[in-house]
Amino acid sequence: MRKVIENQLKIGQIDIADIQIDITCRDEIPQLLLGLQYLYSDKQIRDEVFQILKTITPKNIDADKGRPGMELWKILVLGTLRLNCNWDFDKVHDIANEHNKIRQFLGHTIYEVDERYGLQTIKDNISLLTPELLDVINQVVVKTGHDLFRKKNEKVVLKGRCDSFVLETDVHYPTDINLLWDAIRKIVILSGKLCSDFGITEWRQYRHTVKKIKKQFDFVRRLNHCSSKNDQKKTQRAQLIIEAHRQYVDMVETYVLRAKESIGVIHEMDLCSVARIMMIEKFLAHAERQIDQIRRRVLCSETIRHHEKVFSIFEEHTEWISKGKAGVPQELGKGVCILEDQYGFILHHHIMEKQKDVEIAVPIVTEAKRKFSALSCCSFDKGFYSATNRHKLQDILDDDVVLPKKGKLTQSEKQIEYAQEFIAARCKHAAVESAINALENHGLDRCRDHGIKGFKRYVALAVLARNIQLLGAKIRQRSLDHQRRLLQLAA
Repeated sequence: MRKVIENQLKIGQIDIADIQIDITCRDEIPQLLLGLQYLYSDKQIRDEVFQILKTITPKNIDADKGRPGMELWKILVLGTLRLNCNWDFDKVHDIANEHNKIRQFLGHTIYEVDERYGLQTIKDNISLLTPELLDVINQVVVKTGHDLFRKKNEKVVLKGRCDSFVLETDVHYPTDINLLWDAIRKIVILSGKLCSDFGITEWRQYRHTVKKIKKQFDFVRRLNHCSSKNDQKKTQRAQLIIEAHRQYVDMVETYVLRAKESIGVIHEMDLCSVARIMMIEKFLAHAERQIDQIRRRVLCSETIRHHEKVFSIFEEHTEWISKGKAGVPQELGKGVCILEDQYGFILHHHIMEKQKDVEIAVPIVTEAKRKFSALSCCSFDKGFYSATNRHKLQDILDDDVVLPKKGKLTQSEKQIEYAQEFIAARCKHAAVESAINALENHGLDRCRDHGIKGFKRYVALAVLARNIQLLGAKIRQRSLDHQRRLLQLAA
């Protein structure tokens, strides 16, 4: 059984619309709560958001039967708080149980001291949110912001700014030897625990085995970091490095073969452990690939091509991205492209899966135009330029496309790019960097969730939380201005 929210107020409970929030505080929490409160206070918007939240429950499950689950409104509140404040789940767990104002938004009274949230409960429920669901709620939030802050009888004309940045995944710097260490460590530990559960003594010393492999790995790593200017010592060290790599790879390969034999024994015994065996086989594939690449690179002096490399065995979607920024030779993660309007709301975002800026200029504008038909123009930087993009974007958008060209300009292109309107739009385009910086400060500096699904949910939730906070910030500013006018009149 899962409700959107409890309709009947409890004794001592304050309705969310009536909760008093300190507008003098400049922290992000009051701003986010003001945005959530506004969405809740307007019945039409609340019903629309609640109807979207109901889609969390699968169609084949009756929401009115079974044991009570966390209310959907609580999931939205905790999920947006986590991303907007850039917290991990432990912080969310503590705040949900101890922060009085947030507990009021979750529907608790001061008498419900014993009603606590479990850490795993929060994790499991926030993971129910999907990128598609969050995107639909985001459209409601953005349209609410446009309706709230436009002038009376003013037609909304949206002017977009588009740019991309890299959201890093939670991984260490990859080398072929430490990726092999990650793989074999998981193989040995998982195999040891699996065989121990079934009474197989093959891996009874698996903890000692892990230490043994780690010792050899550390030896290879230290050799790679050594440096010498003496030619003779250089030659000796090169031979020593090759021999150390050979010993390391041979040792790992021995345990890879033993793990395969153990899996075969478990299959013969017809023991039910399919999921755990699949996990071991996944790491076996990673280990075999790394063994092959180390032998080719170190022993055969072969260059490994970029498309063959994997940069994390845990976050396999991680990409090696070099954007040419000063002091940042590379970033490990995925590109995220956002399209922001002149009010600061993020209309649409796109996860760049092995794509470059030039490849997504048309798709992101097309999708944003489908969601917000009032989008009339959009500005880009030079990385998005191609002649095809310019022609296609001119067909999609009503007004001029601000897409500066790379390299030398023709006479006709100079007339376009030296026009007063084009220059003014390019000057305003820099404001999108502020939106990117705000997203990085509010969650999108490093993705804490696992897998590509978790990555997409993390980005969608951060964009939604940022837009709700922006809505709350504008409401707060309006309230402060109103108070200031009242004080001036009283004086």
